[in-house]
This record gives sequence, structure tokens and C-alpha cells, in this order.
Amino acid sequence: MTSSYADDLALAHVLADSADAISMARFRAIDLKVDAKPDLTPVSDADTAVEQALRSALGRSRPRDGVLGEEFGTSSRPAGTGSRRWVIDPIDGTKNFIRGVPVWATLIALMEDDQPVVGLVSAPALGRRWWAGRGLGAYAGRHRSNATQLHVSGVRSLADASFCYSSLTGWEADGRLPAMLELMRGCWRTRAYGDFYGYMLLAEGALDVMVEPELSLWDIAALVPIVTEAGGTFTDLTGSAAPGDGSAIATNGQLHPEVLARLA
Repeated sequence: MTSSYADDLALAHVLADSADAISMARFRAIDLKVDAKPDLTPVSDADTAVEQALRSALGRSRPRDGVLGEEFGTSSRPAGTGSRRWVIDPIDGTKNFIRGVPVWATLIALMEDDQPVVGLVSAPALGRRWWAGRGLGAYAGRHRSNATQLHVSGVRSLADASFCYSSLTGWEADGRLPAMLELMRGCWRTRAYGDFYGYMLLAEGALDVMVEPELSLWDIAALVPIVTEAGGTFTDLTGSAAPGDGSAIATNGQLHPEVLARLA
């Protein structure tokens, strides 16, 4: 590792080890506590415990960096202003987590200014982790010691493409459902894997397109470096590479212009 982000990526792995231990201890626990947030989405005691542990660790290891988390919002940089901020989704896929479905993960990202430069996705119930840093490439494996480098697919035509999405309700609410359905009809295969998982399959070359119309920064930030370092393209629906619009189009790169044109 020669990139300036190697140490940050190593720290992300340490953070993920801690998160995995906490979340797996609560996964399928009979006394799991689940509450409803103001937006009526669920939050479990595992979500809050993971985020609290990661915030505490970052406070010790990176006191000059800011932190944004899904459950506790933004914390100021105690040592002054700077451009670095860690972005945490303690459990992406909470609805899966509370129902005992193993497709959920902790998402950890480091952003400089508006750009994610380090991303790690750890799905301990699946026994798999994905990670990337700018200039370091993208990798996956159970641990760093058995990692394989990731590369997106070489599919050039939507007629040959495996297309992934989270659900159709968001596209309907956004007024883009007809365009979405037409795009899906032109693809070889469509599946709704949802949450982080579709993006990781894209980075592995197992599928070719992943789209979502409405997301928060903590849903996206860790995914961007993994997809792009694997050779893919990640933008919002306006075509911007900065993950600020709350939408996502991720592709193997070759299919991106057509997918973007059809949905935007």
C-alpha cells in the first residue's frame, strides 16, 4: 500500500472488526430492542451500539476528523475545522437485521471535502467484507489476508446486462417509474438485491447496473470508492460524481451513459 489513505483503510478494518463483534452478538437475539425513529424507520439497539463504539474509537484515533453517522448525526471536529470526515452507517439493512435476514452490513467511509476516498463494507453474517481506498484498488474477502482484487464486468450492451435495484416504490414517487420499467425490459436480467449488496456485486463483476432514487450520504459514501476502484462509474441522477443528490446510478462504466440518459 503506497497511497496516503493506507493508514485510514487499515483503521477502517479495525473499526469494522469492532462493529462485527457487536452486531453479530445481537443478530437474531431474542431480546433485541427495536424502536421507531421519527421517520418511522426501525432502529435496533445494535445500530446505536455499533455507532457509539465507532465514534468513540475515531475520537481516540482521529480526533481532528469529523464524524457523521445515521443514528447520532454530525459531531464537530474538536481540534478545529478540516476537510476530513468519517461517515458511518452502523447497520445498512436494519429491516433485514431485525427479521433475521443475513444481508446487512456496517458501512464505513472517509470523505475529503465532498469526495469519498476510503470505503469499507463489512457483512459479518455473510462472512464477507469489501474495501477500497483511492489509488489502492478494491478488494473483497473474509479478511485482508485472503482478499481478491475486484473488477467490474465488461458487458457492453443492456441487452446482455444484469440490472439491479432496491425497490420500485421510490421510482414511482419520483415520477420515473415508466422510464425505470422500460429500462428494465431492455435488460437481460433484473433482480432487487437492495441496500449495499447490489453495489458490491457490481464491483465483483457479478452484475452490471445498480440504481436507487433516494439515499442518504451514509448509505452511499462507503460504496463509491469500492465501485470506482473496481473500474466502475458512480454518479447521481444528474450525472454528478459527488454523492450529494440522494440518488445513485452505479454501472460497470460502459453502460453508464445509456442508463443515465434513460433515467435522468
